[in-house]
Amino acid sequence: MKKDRIQTKRVYDEPQDNDGYRVLVDRLWPRGIKKEDLKHDLWLKDVAPSAPLRKWFHENKDQWTEFTKRYCAELDEEPDAVQQLIDRLRQRRVTLLYAAKDEQHNNANVLRNYLLAYVK
Repeated sequence: MKKDRIQTKRVYDEPQDNDGYRVLVDRLWPRGIKKEDLKHDLWLKDVAPSAPLRKWFHENKDQWTEFTKRYCAELDEEPDAVQQLIDRLRQRRVTLLYAAKDEQHNNANVLRNYLLAYVK
């Protein structure tokens, strides 16, 4: 599978025609956006970091490598939810939506890399 089949985007960015299937991958609904106003196809909370991990990372922003390791371990425990994304990726482009301000260090980027490792 080509890497361009999966992308990440902030929920606050304007949707594009080439976004494909848009999946919110945060556990909490994004602040300041009404549910009916977010253009998304699925809200998949099961692939979001757990509340304890999210809180830990918020307090340990300098521990990106450890966050990635812990989050991937959590993803390993959610095979059905991960498979749902893999199945969708095999059909069309997927955009993983996230609310974090940091466009580099966020769960959607970790999830993208995780999925790329399993979908060749």
